[in-house]
Amino acid sequence: MKNISLLPHFLRTAGQLTGLAAWQTGRLFRKAAQSALESVQEVLRAEVQKGNVQLVRDFLANKALPAARTLLLERMTARLLVRLGLRGALASSVVGWVLPVVLEQLLKAGQKLGIFDKIKEHTTVQDALQRLEELKRATWKRLAPDHGTGVELLPDDTPLPPRLSA
Repeated sequence: MKNISLLPHFLRTAGQLTGLAAWQTGRLFRKAAQSALESVQEVLRAEVQKGNVQLVRDFLANKALPAARTLLLERMTARLLVRLGLRGALASSVVGWVLPVVLEQLLKAGQKLGIFDKIKEHTTVQDALQRLEELKRATWKRLAPDHGTGVELLPDDTPLPPRLSA
């Protein structure tokens, strides 16, 4: 009977540890997603500055030729690998799961905002760059929403509570 009275304490502690682990994973995901978003934006901005607004528009609308799409994805992947500073299989794994998530959210944000139509309307490089920045902000809101949860970020040197033994 005494063990049952410890159950609420155990569940509360387990919940706190699970929440802490999820928070840490979330923080790592946010860093990886932010790096991926920056890499995608760098490649798209570079193409717009070269005068390839049509290529960027086609890529974002998923109408680009397979060779062009592959080239852009390779450039995004290479920049992300450099940004993450990882090597080997770990780098490939991280890029393999974070880049598709970021691109999916980028496309959803672009469709919701009507960015593709706005890029069609404005042919100047400056306007296209401004739309890409708008798209980046909207994508980041989708990737890392803050719904007023009251969550506070703790400093990295905050001690962790002890883990429960299995």
